[in-house]
Amino acid sequence: MPKWIVVTVLLSVVVLGFAGCQLSRAGYESAPYTVLSCDRGFELRHYPVLRIAETPSGGDDFMRLFRYISKGNQSETKIAMTTPVFMGGAGAGGRTMSFVLPEKMEEMPEPKNLQVVLRRMEAGEFAVLRFRGKQQESDGVASQALRAWMAERKLASSGAPLFAYFDPPWTPGPLRRNEVMIRLALAR
Repeated sequence: MPKWIVVTVLLSVVVLGFAGCQLSRAGYESAPYTVLSCDRGFELRHYPVLRIAETPSGGDDFMRLFRYISKGNQSETKIAMTTPVFMGGAGAGGRTMSFVLPEKMEEMPEPKNLQVVLRRMEAGEFAVLRFRGKQQESDGVASQALRAWMAERKLASSGAPLFAYFDPPWTPGPLRRNEVMIRLALAR
């Protein structure tokens, strides 16, 4: 087979894969934020209060949350999927996975599964770095880069990094949108 055909087919697959990721991501409501400043790919953002459904990480964490939004709640209400999926926590409470609940939902239905907890993620400012790659393969490098940038700017952190994942697990690593976020400490 001629090389130009192979190259054309490979480029088509990459372009279609990239477009498919962009389109699948575009179909979901995303957590709102305001960019306060940008510097070499790093951002300072303000997030309003977010309502989230959260569960301990590990085992069937994703499926617990997915069942919750798929009528696995007390009122059997279907809840729209949103982006990102947050992974966070490293303290005594352990790691968690969270789904952001849609802004337009007035009432958050109570979960049937006791491992799913509804809570508010308080408003605040975050230092953020967007990166590509598979979950956990790139997390450490991105987190270290964000912490180094924050140190250069003398920005104090308040808590452990929070990771935000925007794409389904079958999305190839180079096409994924991931972010590491660190809450800034309040100035006194």
